[in-house]
Amino acid sequence: MIDTHCHLDIEDYENLEEIINNMDGHMIVSGVDRKSNEHVVKLCEKYEKIYGMIGFHPEFANQFTEEEKQLLESQLNHKKIVAVGEIGLDYHYGKEDMDVQKRVFIEQILLAQKYNKPVVIHSRDAIADTYDILEKYHIEKIPSVMHCYSSSAEMAEKFLKLNMKFGIGGVVTFKNSEKLKEVVRKMPLESLLLETDSPYLTPEPFRGTKNEPANVKYVAEKIAELKQITVEEVKKQTTENACKLFHIPIM
Repeated sequence: MIDTHCHLDIEDYENLEEIINNMDGHMIVSGVDRKSNEHVVKLCEKYEKIYGMIGFHPEFANQFTEEEKQLLESQLNHKKIVAVGEIGLDYHYGKEDMDVQKRVFIEQILLAQKYNKPVVIHSRDAIADTYDILEKYHIEKIPSVMHCYSSSAEMAEKFLKLNMKFGIGGVVTFKNSEKLKEVVRKMPLESLLLETDSPYLTPEPFRGTKNEPANVKYVAEKIAELKQITVEEVKKQTTENACKLFHIPIM
């Protein structure tokens, strides 16, 4: 299995080495700002089973200066940095900086297209603007993922037409996640990726504790249940999906 989206910041894990060793499979670790991007690169260089994505999360969009953009470009040349992410829009706490968020989102999409890297997208309370930008800037030209997808099955159909994949994490195991469960049932298995978003969104039966990449197996089990197929089918297909999308040579 591949956990296609996790955060392994030192501040979150006192036992980071143990957390990494617990995962019987590969991980794609996500950055969100300059400090975490640099940490991702170091993890990629230290651990064979870790790949990385780097970018500026909308929460840190106002930090994306021209200097930061140039540094990000240089890091994108690293052989184990497989995507630009996580990037996107987040209006959950208000829309005061939405113009800055949109500009930084677009700039990073263009960087991904320049370097032919997949894009991993965060969208919270901003699904319409997210879709409009992705359509306008022809996201179908490069592989892309809706990380921690939380919108409707109807919107999922629109993103699918843009040739996008959907990152499915621990939320799918929650009792009140019927909308996401409907998405999983309706979307082809070829369009799904496993992720944890560690240390957040811990799946049942461990909800309330700190998440870790090894918990990705519970996401696979829930997808298998919802699609009425075997867990092995889910593991095999989602791993193939990830390897193809991120150009990871492990299969």
